[in-house]
Amino acid sequence: MKNYSHRSRTLITGGAGFLGSHLSERLLKDGQDIICLDNFFTGTKDNIASLLNHPQFELMRHDVTFPLYVEVDEIYNLACPASPIHYQFDPVQTTKTSVHGAINMLGLAKRTKAKIFQASTSEVYGDPEIHPQPESYWGKVNPIGTRSCYDEGKRCAETLFFDYRRQHNLSIKVARIFNTYGPRMHPNDGRVVSNFIVQALRNEPITLYGDGTQTRSFCYVDDLIEGFVRLMHSDEAITGPVNLGNPSEFTMLELAEKILNLTGSKSKPIYKPLPQDDPRQRQPDITLAKKELGWTPKVSLEDGLKETIAYFRKLLNG
Repeated sequence: MKNYSHRSRTLITGGAGFLGSHLSERLLKDGQDIICLDNFFTGTKDNIASLLNHPQFELMRHDVTFPLYVEVDEIYNLACPASPIHYQFDPVQTTKTSVHGAINMLGLAKRTKAKIFQASTSEVYGDPEIHPQPESYWGKVNPIGTRSCYDEGKRCAETLFFDYRRQHNLSIKVARIFNTYGPRMHPNDGRVVSNFIVQALRNEPITLYGDGTQTRSFCYVDDLIEGFVRLMHSDEAITGPVNLGNPSEFTMLELAEKILNLTGSKSKPIYKPLPQDDPRQRQPDITLAKKELGWTPKVSLEDGLKETIAYFRKLLNG
């Protein structure tokens, strides 16, 4: 019965979130049947409003920490709050989402013989001692800090994926996502791009932590989703982990200046203490993604920011 249709049946956990909604759109365009799963802790129906009447799109309200029984060919496991404000709100639940969620989705993949994709994170590298970060680097992570619920939860999920691969010969794909931005980011998620844009559009002070010289690399959401799809459809032997991110590196001050220029804002920077365990540098080594997936980001920071600013301008004026 599994192959009764030529269309692939794909489950996306966290499908109403920032990344999940963009992935849902992309896979529908590719002709797949989509089950969008979300408990709406950080996701919102607004993100998928345009998809709700699509004949190949189905929405389910469900928490991945509980087992799920559906028939699918592919699973993209994106469910987990990804910004510090959200994942620190209920840190125990954050860890459960990463760990129990992975166990439940891996169990589903084992039963249905589905290929399964894990949205991991550059946070598995912690505050890195190697720059840029290759996949071979094991990381420097605080196991008992305020960010540990997310960092260690994602590290444990990776462990589970590779143990299921070794023990049950599961078809797995693991992507380590670096800072991603674009339309549908949550305006109050505390991430630097959304923070700066919202503050700039409101002409409020731009909040910089530390001295503003810490760096990040920003990948536009369309580029990231292309990386997801290429990894999922890559050769069976390519399991990952694979870094997906834009290697162009910017200081927080440089990012703030770009956003101020693009918005025409009158905002001025204010400085606050650096949060606990906040990494000083973050830049992906994407050599593996280039080699195995033929993937490189295409959208410049300025072009991506223009799209993101337009989205937030409409949202705040709406």
